Amino acid sequence: MNIEFNKNEDAMKLAWSQVRRKLEKIYEGGGKKAADRQKERNKLTARQRIAYLCDEGAPFVEIGAFAGYGMYEEEGGCPAGGTVSGIGYVSGRQCVIVANDQTVKAGAWFPITGKKNLRMQEIAMENNLPIIYLVDSAGVFLPMQDEIFPDKEHFGRIFRNNAKMSAMGITQIAAVMGACVAGGAYLPIMSDETLMVEGNGSIFLAGPYLVKAAIGEDIDIETLGGAETHNAISGIADYKFKTEEECLDKVKKIMSKIGHHKKAGFDRVAPKAPEKNNGEIYGIMSEGNTKPYDVTDIIKCLVDAGSFDAFKEEYGKTIVCGYARIDGWAVGIVANQRLVLKSKKGEMQLGGVIYNDSADKAARFIMNCNQKRIPLVFLQDVTGFMVGSRSEHSGIIKDGAKLVNAVSNSVVPKITIITGNSYGAGNYAMCGKAYDPRFIYAWPTAKIAVMGGEQAAKTMLQIQVATLKAKGREITPEEEKELLQQLINRYDSQTTPYYAGARLWIDAIIDPGETRKLISEGIAAADHNPTIPEFKTGVLQV
Repeated sequence: MNIEFNKNEDAMKLAWSQVRRKLEKIYEGGGKKAADRQKERNKLTARQRIAYLCDEGAPFVEIGAFAGYGMYEEEGGCPAGGTVSGIGYVSGRQCVIVANDQTVKAGAWFPITGKKNLRMQEIAMENNLPIIYLVDSAGVFLPMQDEIFPDKEHFGRIFRNNAKMSAMGITQIAAVMGACVAGGAYLPIMSDETLMVEGNGSIFLAGPYLVKAAIGEDIDIETLGGAETHNAISGIADYKFKTEEECLDKVKKIMSKIGHHKKAGFDRVAPKAPEKNNGEIYGIMSEGNTKPYDVTDIIKCLVDAGSFDAFKEEYGKTIVCGYARIDGWAVGIVANQRLVLKSKKGEMQLGGVIYNDSADKAARFIMNCNQKRIPLVFLQDVTGFMVGSRSEHSGIIKDGAKLVNAVSNSVVPKITIITGNSYGAGNYAMCGKAYDPRFIYAWPTAKIAVMGGEQAAKTMLQIQVATLKAKGREITPEEEKELLQQLINRYDSQTTPYYAGARLWIDAIIDPGETRKLISEGIAAADHNPTIPEFKTGVLQV
């Protein structure tokens, strides 16, 4: 270890500690008073419910903790999108869990809540995992109903997915522990089994106030749609329980009896510890990611010792490709390289740029992995494709399109880790969110944008100054400098992993030291889906 490593390690751990502090605030949900009200009604919070349900000691991978972060401030905020969700183990079965957080606006659905719930259903469908809903929601957040109710990717898509998952044979269990109102009432009834807690659980299309207004009938919540009503009269629910713990115990019993399905058959052997100590992963990247580093050092912290076999090692050096094993799972790794190469002509920094040869190499490697049914892991630290006349004349667009084609049509599971920059078309070529990675995670050092903040700001500044001059206004150097700084600040705030996590461009901001475990859990989830389509690339220029 040297001074440079220690400085890098301190910066990375500080960045992660900042993430942790934000997460601790998010974990409070709607705050202590709201949590206390839950306790007074003999109700657990969403996180307590999940902790009770999941197998002790088994991993739980939370998805979307930063959903809604910094958004909806005028409405009082929406921590974690008003929903706690992730992938965990219940009675030994890996499954998706989605829990409404009643402490956040009574569990009401904001636009980001709908997006997050759809993402969790997508994970269940892609990986053929059972899904458990812990229901406690007042329904759509009415002041924003136009942004959550009518469109294709809005609230109604949830129930469409319920039907689709049922047809796919994916187990869905709904435990109703609080309100389940209006359109939301369809979710538990479209699940395979519905459990209700007496006194708190209720299901109805319209509550007592709306019933009174609509038809003049006076009725209380329990008589209208409580656990006794739906178990003994309507037959909508299947079980009722006096406490939430009893209800969750029943969910565990149901899960324990689910039959085992065929697997995809991704290859796994007994795991080996990585060549490098896991703690070394924190000291590889410099603060601000301003200096080059060798991405194979990161790879050696992730893969089983001695398992990495580089593909075309001497060709296309701005992307490292190779076969390896992570926690015993066979994987193909595609990683951007930031190394400085020394030659007779001097030093050349490979600043995460994709050149013609590296695009060609990565496309070929991705096709090989699809041929061999090997899951792909992308390590993103990319500033984009090389520009300029030399690259254009060499056909960089053609080679870039070849890589994008291979990523787009890939049929094996893809897991993306954004360690540094994720700029422009490089985001696409390295399997960004738009290219359907099964899971996509970001380190605290990640930056996601069309281009870097300073470059983008300078481009925008030129346009704004030219516009002002065209209107006959002269701008002083001081004004120009101030305008540039404003543009940089605004743009930089939109490139952070927090901004991306708030909008679910990523599934989570992760501790770099957890990367290996999360990749392994992702492949374990993907292995539950035995259906892998035939790999076809369509038409492309060669």
